Amino acid sequence: MAENNTEVAKVAINDIGTEEDFIKAVDSTIKNFDDGDLVEGTVVKIDHDEVLVDIGYKTEGVIPSRELSIKKDVDPDEVVQVGDQIEALVVTKEDKEGRLILSKKRAQYERAWGDIEKIKESDGVVEGTVIEAVKGGLIVDIGLRGFLPASLVEMRRVRDLSPYIGQKIKAKILELDKNRNNVVLSRRQYLEETQSEVRETFLSQLKKGQIREGVVSSIVNFGAFVDLGGVDGLIHVSELSWKHIDHPSEVVKVGDKVTVEVLDVDLDRERISLSLKATQEDPWQRFARTHVPGQIVKGKVTKIVQFGVFISVEDGIEGLVHISELANRHVENPETVVKPGEEVFVKVIDVDLDRRRISLSLKQANDSVDPASEDFDPALYGMPAEYDEQGNYKYPEGFDPETNEWIAGFEKQREEWEAQYAAAHDLWEQHKEFVAKELENAAASAAEDGQAATKEEKVEEVSNYSSENTSTGTLADSDQLAALRDQLLGKNK
Repeated sequence: MAENNTEVAKVAINDIGTEEDFIKAVDSTIKNFDDGDLVEGTVVKIDHDEVLVDIGYKTEGVIPSRELSIKKDVDPDEVVQVGDQIEALVVTKEDKEGRLILSKKRAQYERAWGDIEKIKESDGVVEGTVIEAVKGGLIVDIGLRGFLPASLVEMRRVRDLSPYIGQKIKAKILELDKNRNNVVLSRRQYLEETQSEVRETFLSQLKKGQIREGVVSSIVNFGAFVDLGGVDGLIHVSELSWKHIDHPSEVVKVGDKVTVEVLDVDLDRERISLSLKATQEDPWQRFARTHVPGQIVKGKVTKIVQFGVFISVEDGIEGLVHISELANRHVENPETVVKPGEEVFVKVIDVDLDRRRISLSLKQANDSVDPASEDFDPALYGMPAEYDEQGNYKYPEGFDPETNEWIAGFEKQREEWEAQYAAAHDLWEQHKEFVAKELENAAASAAEDGQAATKEEKVEEVSNYSSENTSTGTLADSDQLAALRDQLLGKNK
């Protein structure tokens, strides 16, 4: 039997040497590191509570979700993706379960400390995203958790910090203590330094009496701050509205765009005083412009005094019905005629704009309308009626008096005129209903007394806001009112 001399083909060549040499060669391919070292690796798997990273070690490193970011309760998928190259710090090479535990957060923290220390030494600026609002301030992600006190967020104290969450901000470093893991920031210091020159230039260009546009940046008990374009001014609560208000939030809210007038610029103290109401028409001037003696207005009884009744005819505007103008009878006590809060119709007798006083008459308003009549005069109920120098009625723009038709193309003017007419007509109808009820009440009262109601003689002259006789601010006489009515009706053409 022939010998089998077939040789086995070599599949590998030992070019390393002994078995000991081979083990050393394998070990050399594995990274050598200790706890606390920074390592780089590739994300190979993402779970809901951890991330696996290949750093070239015999086992893959594990980063628990809490060690991914300085943000709390983050979703691992929001921080890293499979294939990402990341840096991590070795927490422990082998825990109780034999796992290699890593921390991306702590690696970021170590790197950040070095950078932040350099920035602090050079008096530089850090930039980061606000990730959390905590008691007393904000937490800013600058590679680690920087604390920004609420008092240092803006040039002034900010009460609501929630709008800053998610914003990128710049700040100066006030305190840095690695042992205590303490970093305190100041955005106010950054703003003061960067805005100082801009603010100085802006203030020098700002003049008293200027009208400026701005945005309400914050509201405090004593007023509202307005951003005029990088520089804030204050609208004191007394300059927010022509009427009395208890709190600025009744008039404006943060984010509102407003037009203001500059009242004063204090260059030494760098303070700007503004006024919102100065850019709005004085309600008294508006009332005097839109109401003439003889018109009927609706109002509410606000206060009853010995000499008469105060009536609110518009928001913030009150007029007086003297006791002699309450009814066609002698009145000893105004409360026998009206009650607080009651809505009434009164006639405008006189408007004293300088003294901000309005004289009204309840009895003349009641006498001026017949509940059964259809004779409607819109001018008496607030509809604008203008006359030229010759006393001729000025027809509204777009209306042809010869054809009694509206001209094409003036539809907007027609709508406005018809709306004014409808409002005046509605007020007239309400007035008639009011007078009808007054007459019913008077008849019922007379029936109970067993006598017919008698009409007292009219008082010839009464004081505007006083029971003393004086020529200033007296009511117009009947001839003047008749002439005024004729003019409003267009009879003096």
